[in-house]
Amino acid sequence: MSNFSIKKLNKPFDITIDNIASDKSISHRCAMFSLFSNKTSYIENYLLAEDTLNSLNIVRLLGAQIKQNGSSIEITPPKELKEPAQILDCGNAGTAMRLFCGLLSTLDGSFVLSGDKYLNNRTMNRVVVPLRDIGAKIDGRENGNKAPLFIRGEKNLKPFTYISPIDSAQVKSALILAALRASEVCKYKESELTRDHTERMLKGMGAEIFTDSEGFININPLKGYLEPLNLRVPTDPSSGFFFAVAAAISKNSRVVIKNVSLNPTRVEAYNILKKMGAVVNFIEKENIYEPIGDIEVIGDELNAITVENHISWLIDELPALAIAMSLAKGKSKVKNAKELRVKESDRIKAVVDNLKLCGISYTEFEDGYEIIGGNFKSAKIDSFGDHRIAMSFAIAGLVCDMEIEDVECINASFPNFKEILDSLYI
Repeated sequence: MSNFSIKKLNKPFDITIDNIASDKSISHRCAMFSLFSNKTSYIENYLLAEDTLNSLNIVRLLGAQIKQNGSSIEITPPKELKEPAQILDCGNAGTAMRLFCGLLSTLDGSFVLSGDKYLNNRTMNRVVVPLRDIGAKIDGRENGNKAPLFIRGEKNLKPFTYISPIDSAQVKSALILAALRASEVCKYKESELTRDHTERMLKGMGAEIFTDSEGFININPLKGYLEPLNLRVPTDPSSGFFFAVAAAISKNSRVVIKNVSLNPTRVEAYNILKKMGAVVNFIEKENIYEPIGDIEVIGDELNAITVENHISWLIDELPALAIAMSLAKGKSKVKNAKELRVKESDRIKAVVDNLKLCGISYTEFEDGYEIIGGNFKSAKIDSFGDHRIAMSFAIAGLVCDMEIEDVECINASFPNFKEILDSLYI
């Protein structure tokens, strides 16, 4: 276990960042979706972090040929996906494990998905149960609720009409991937639009996916192969958000984050910062698979806010938003966010336990928390093995000294985070 210390930053900063980690969600999907084509996919700026490299290795173990030149990746799928002779390691990535459940459920063969000690303690029923309902054969610890998961692929999954009880892009994506090889049209409905990278990317590859007048996503089974991917992975807005918060909590500080996905389901947290009082500008530059551009954030006095809508658009950024809320004037509240309990850690508990160590007043609820703005005091923070908790409280360290314990998890999603953080002091 390794730690690092953050020292208080005593001056405003003005920085343009063009080396934020590539988007993790899109990188995972690039590796997986390439398997639906019979031609080589070309991907630039693939995220070279532990979790996404694990996904790339799983695709290799399934028979794909992979050529890599730095972050430029070529993936040539095999004529027929093969049954691997070893465990498929997802590392710390819930996205990988849950999406691969949907994809592998439709393939001939047997597969074992596992991960690190944190991932193997996360619940998988939200994906396993609906997949079983349409004929998937999945087992594991606690009757398939926890990994390692054993999957025996089944080619002829039943068509389905599924109204999801939870708004989760991972559940939606797993069911869409299974539906692509079902015997008839499948329908999926969520109460609130979640991240839609899966639909956008698959439609860009030629999949017949559309949303009808009743709000159901209709997924037509594949008639053959999809077109290969040819894209440059944009900067991850969730990773960039840590530095957006860094600017927002330091009056007159400015950051420009380059080449970011401006997908509306990914930038809601920036809109929340804007409502709190920070200056936030979006500059769109292109729109092929995804809208992409730059985001500028300038710090100013922050005011409290209640966050209760579009929670699925904010789920990864809420820990960092908690840092901004802790320094805002007034009483902020997060509601309807019970999903935080089942992320890489119980993020509600992780946030409030660490806020307590920092001298911030709070009230914990089952589905969120209330935070009274104040001043951070120096503390030693437990990351709970969760990269977003570690990085959020590292940003808090800019206003006071902070020590973060167990920071290896950061390498799973943002290997150069500390390097960029250190550049603020120059």
